[in-house]
Amino acid sequence: MLQWLRRSFIAGFFVTVPLFISVAAFLWLFRLIDGFVGPLYANALGREVPGLGILTTAVAVLLVGAIATNVVGKKLLQQGEAVLLRVPLFRSIYAPVKQLVVAFSPDNEYGFKRVVLIEDTARGYVLGFLTREFTVDRGQGPEALLAVYVPTNHLYLGDVLICPRDRAAYPDITVEQGIRIFLTGGMAISSRLRARRGDDRVGEFRV
Repeated sequence: MLQWLRRSFIAGFFVTVPLFISVAAFLWLFRLIDGFVGPLYANALGREVPGLGILTTAVAVLLVGAIATNVVGKKLLQQGEAVLLRVPLFRSIYAPVKQLVVAFSPDNEYGFKRVVLIEDTARGYVLGFLTREFTVDRGQGPEALLAVYVPTNHLYLGDVLICPRDRAAYPDITVEQGIRIFLTGGMAISSRLRARRGDDRVGEFRV
């Protein structure tokens, strides 16, 4: 009975704590946004209407996205961003945050392309994100190389590895799944993976 209670408590702890943190973070974000925009609606309507603040924020984000996908709107946003980036304090905060966010966007050509599994003779297999494919000519013809970002501290810090294309394999893992793997310390990885190597061979990896 004591072992059952202990096992049940630990299982319940690891289920309820992430749920509690997620709900608390959502409520905090809701109150922050609604507390900023809500008073404006309260003054205009004469009464408080919960939820209008976050609804307005969602609509504003949608409109900005619609403008950003338009050729003219995209150019205007780029010009406005260039002006704001001239402010030293704003530039030091905005630029790194934007680079981190757009790295995970599937529509961004400078973002993470796919998950890569590199065979390292010193460390074994290394999991990372493909950021660039390029060639280097050292006098013996062009060599196909890969630039792979390997997070070392969650996601925002890491190493950039340059390796030959034939030392890399592409597992059947999406970028979103790869992010989840790093955030969980590898616990989200499947027990069996299929990967296509750089030379188009298909292999299977078990962990």
